Amino acid sequence: MTQHAELTAKRWSEFDRGQQLLQIAAEMHRATRWVRLGDADRARAGYERVLRLVDLTVEVQHSASLRRELLRWRDLAAELYVAESPSADAHRSALRVLLQLHPATAAQIDALGA
Repeated sequence: MTQHAELTAKRWSEFDRGQQLLQIAAEMHRATRWVRLGDADRARAGYERVLRLVDLTVEVQHSASLRRELLRWRDLAAELYVAESPSADAHRSALRVLLQLHPATAAQIDALGA
């Protein structure tokens, strides 16, 4: 069971859009270490958490344009999830794209090294 398995859409919807994206980015950032170390199993567990949070965000967001962009971004995260050995460059690029989706997250690009 993943860390966010019991998180409900109702609870997730209490966070604003920026907070939701920041929490997704935080999970991506945590997975960065495992990608760099070549630990595909731990990286994959991180991607599972990322995908769960993206799914919740898509479920609760009212903005059709954000849902569309998140679903496109989800495809990137899913590719990393199924990769035998996720590329550190692809991971960093995916994190950067995610952070660019909202002003609150874009402010974190330099801090997270994305």
